[in-house]
Amino acid sequence: MDRLKAIANFVRIVDNGSLSAAADATGQSVASLVRSLAALERYLGVRLLNRSTRRMALTDEGAEYLAWSRRMLADFDDMEQRLEARDGIVRGLLRVTAPVEFGQRYIAPLVNAFLAEHGQLRVELSLSDQMLPLLDERLDLALRIGHLPDSALVARKVGATRLVTCASPDYLRAAPAIDSPGSLREHACITLASQGRHWYYRHADKEQAEEIAPRLVCNQIRAASQACVQGLGITRLLHYQVVDELADGRLVRILRDFEPLDLPIQLVYPHSLQLSPRVRAFVEWACPQLEELTPDPDAG
Repeated sequence: MDRLKAIANFVRIVDNGSLSAAADATGQSVASLVRSLAALERYLGVRLLNRSTRRMALTDEGAEYLAWSRRMLADFDDMEQRLEARDGIVRGLLRVTAPVEFGQRYIAPLVNAFLAEHGQLRVELSLSDQMLPLLDERLDLALRIGHLPDSALVARKVGATRLVTCASPDYLRAAPAIDSPGSLREHACITLASQGRHWYYRHADKEQAEEIAPRLVCNQIRAASQACVQGLGITRLLHYQVVDELADGRLVRILRDFEPLDLPIQLVYPHSLQLSPRVRAFVEWACPQLEELTPDPDAG
């Protein structure tokens, strides 16, 4: 048994959610993956996965072995890259995650340009509004928005953003005046499901919460901004998410004097002493560009 390949197959099976999906992703047959997993379980003397025709679940031993396997494979990959990078060529697999909207606007174009410059590099780009843990998910790099808890990770600030309240000109012409957050009680509001029923503002250096009665609740940013542009109500999104609509006048920014403090935008990665050459190369290349691309929340 090739133990390294068997371990990698085990991780791929879990990551893809099924043997058939893992087979499609790796180009192997389902039968070969079954044999690989069975051989690994026999070698270890434990069952790693409980499998049925409809579902698959990690055993307690499997969950523990999965965490170790991810760390081991990452260390193995990093060592190979360190040795191979002595020729100055950026190669291997770079795993990056970012929030969906920010990733589509800024990270994906940078990744595409970086790939065009480095023919031996491969990238897995995961866009998710969930904060995926770097180590558990074997990610090399993450774009985070907001204040981060203390950790062993390095955070490079590339910009800032802020929650802004806005509405379409047509809506504002027909609606009652809005001179304070309390005025929102008289207005139709469009909110994201993740924001709940309270919008937080800042006045006289104090945070205040305003309860809203949403006319529309969305789980996607584009749906909320589009509804706002069409005059259905007032929405509250991060500045970069509506920067184009503010710039061309489709939306108007309101309640500016009550906006909360800026949220940092940061590239987060493991400690610099542990950086693989491909991560270091992307960070040093991408940070200056993100600093220029990220819109200033005081503008617009």
